[in-house]
Amino acid sequence: MARRTLWFMGVALAVGMVGFALPGRASETRMAMRIFFQDEDAQTLKWADVPAGGTAVGVVADVPGFPRLDTERQSLVQMAAASGLLMVGVRDDDDGNFQSGWVLVDTGVEAEDHGDHSHWRYVRPPRVRAVQLDTQQGNPAHLYCYDGVFYLANDQKSGFTRLDPGSISPADDAAAIRQKSRFISGGGGHITLAVHNRSLAFATWIDREGPNKGRVDIAALSPAGAPAAVGSIYLPTGGLHGATACQGKVFLAPADGICWINVNLPLPLDPKLLAIHHVALGRVDDKPLRTGAFHTLGKHVGFVTGAGKHAAVCFVDASQSQLDLIRVPLKMADDNRPTGPALVQPRKGPPLAFVFHDHPADVEAPNRLTIVELDPNRDGSWKDARIAQELDVGKSRVVGHSGHHHVDFDADGRYAVFTNPGDGTLVLMDLVRRSVLAEARVGGAPSQIVAVGGRATKD
Repeated sequence: MARRTLWFMGVALAVGMVGFALPGRASETRMAMRIFFQDEDAQTLKWADVPAGGTAVGVVADVPGFPRLDTERQSLVQMAAASGLLMVGVRDDDDGNFQSGWVLVDTGVEAEDHGDHSHWRYVRPPRVRAVQLDTQQGNPAHLYCYDGVFYLANDQKSGFTRLDPGSISPADDAAAIRQKSRFISGGGGHITLAVHNRSLAFATWIDREGPNKGRVDIAALSPAGAPAAVGSIYLPTGGLHGATACQGKVFLAPADGICWINVNLPLPLDPKLLAIHHVALGRVDDKPLRTGAFHTLGKHVGFVTGAGKHAAVCFVDASQSQLDLIRVPLKMADDNRPTGPALVQPRKGPPLAFVFHDHPADVEAPNRLTIVELDPNRDGSWKDARIAQELDVGKSRVVGHSGHHHVDFDADGRYAVFTNPGDGTLVLMDLVRRSVLAEARVGGAPSQIVAVGGRATKD
């Protein structure tokens, strides 16, 4: 295992050209990607362009028109991008009775699909397209994008909002966009979601005891008509937090290990026919290990579990009829817990997983990043996954669910960009060489980040 320490170039924000210095002005610089990141201090959304070559991050600015939130009472939660639009969730401190909901942003980046690749154009600066903030949105925490459609969990409404960005036209105003969103009942408490093939949604209940322990509600989705409740299933243990869909299977994260279900079945679906499979992750101090979130890349599902010397990153090949657990020990410091894994296929070389070593803000522990090679021999199986590199990184600032390191990647697999919330910095990496190209001091507490687009097409 190669071990390195991050070296920073100390690139000032003024270095490099921005994609759009002024609204509407065409860029003379070829762009590699556009990044959007949340500043947890200001509870706002910021953006910057990264010029091709990856030697700097362009000038950082607030997204024009983004609503001013009450930093004492509201916070930004998860976000995702699809079809040139970015959806951001907003949560409040009063179960949604103050103001919660979502904001939809036009990224200003357009993709022209060419089958095995896309041509990217940075045609305008970002702008807010629609805002839905009121007392009726149920205080969302989790936001997902499945098959190019957004799903926002409305925790206190026991349901979720579906919004298809592909249905939004340039002529739609904010009111028209809000009308395209659909509320669907399902899930409860603190909802996580999996959606299979745009047709079936699985919404979890977080209850550890009682009648909703282990409950997962199923809804049939129809873009042309009203959603229909299919029924519910019940896992062996409760405390569900984490869900995803991959290769015709739904994966769920209860208090003990993970569960998976084959849902690639004829419709209408009968919940009684769904067999629940359990995969144990081991035990520590006689307590079962679990996970809290899943990430997918192609036919594989990844997740982390444990802490300190028991920390591991795990993978399963969802295309198989029987799932074998692939486990890579991480050997973290005692007070660290793994965050991730973020999965990516670089332009060259094997796929990679990025896992950060995070800890509460009041704990002294190393801030590190582990990079895992997922298929070193390139045979399509991740059974040979191995730690390739460990790096010292800037500080996290973890308080509850906030303050974690986050990373995202350009569409071409050239670059990674990650946040250091405790240092107020962004770090740009070359994915193929796995080396740091630049550090940008942006101030505040940069946390969640989304990269949009790849290298701009030459006219």
